[in-house]
Amino acid sequence: MRVLVIGGGTMGAGIAQVMAEAGYGVRLVEVDEAATAAARARLAHAAERAASPGEAAGAIASIEVVAGIPELGDGAPDLVVEAVPEDESLKRRVLAAAERRVPAGAVVASNTSSLSIAALASALERPERFLGMHFFNPVPRSALVELVTGPVTSEATVASARRWVRELGKEEIVVRDAPGFATSRLGVAAGLEAIRMLEEGVASAEDIDRGMVLGYRHPMGPLRLTDLVGLDVRLAIAEHLERTLGPRFAPPQLLRDKVAAGELGKKAGRGFFDWSAGRPAAW
Repeated sequence: MRVLVIGGGTMGAGIAQVMAEAGYGVRLVEVDEAATAAARARLAHAAERAASPGEAAGAIASIEVVAGIPELGDGAPDLVVEAVPEDESLKRRVLAAAERRVPAGAVVASNTSSLSIAALASALERPERFLGMHFFNPVPRSALVELVTGPVTSEATVASARRWVRELGKEEIVVRDAPGFATSRLGVAAGLEAIRMLEEGVASAEDIDRGMVLGYRHPMGPLRLTDLVGLDVRLAIAEHLERTLGPRFAPPQLLRDKVAAGELGKKAGRGFFDWSAGRPAAW
């Protein structure tokens, strides 16, 4: 089994890692040499933090990291997973370029968390071989992959994706193409309401999150999760859902203000919590 992962950011590197740990041959593609160096650094950091560092290091070392989608030849993949930023026009270009270089039988997937699968599929010549494979952050520790079917996604494509998810030691849910799918729609709704509560002074960020962890057994609170996802990412998804589903997904002004101030969450060192020490002081 060969896999091509396009995009070496947090999600792409995580997807490449779990694929390699499952024994797949993995090639990770980035846009240029600087980005490939950053992707290699993320993978090296992941190897250091893994539960079984020795095993993880061996698997991660097997990942080939390259700049630009290569001519694939005999090393053509069975699966392509696109994991570039949530920009529809960018994803369409990347997916179309990847499809031109892989065999007709290869499955092409997008890791989008909210964009229309039908809209992305319209850029492809073989949309029946395309679906959404929505992984969750952090990919190595998350148990779920959300499979999103487009209007013409074939049953064989879904069956292959189910099998691969289970070989990764994860579980899948299958949802039809709808704004926000199942998980983003619910997760964003909870996250936006938590931000509104903070904005209104209902409780502190720490207590809002602690309430959801202790009262509802969530593994982490919605504000800490927003920091991990990225406030800019959550804002973009909320704006998309507002356009497609209506004003109940309108982003709170506090979210807009924090993004404008560069307080994007863990990756920026500050969001709803202070991450300068590596994790929020309250946790």
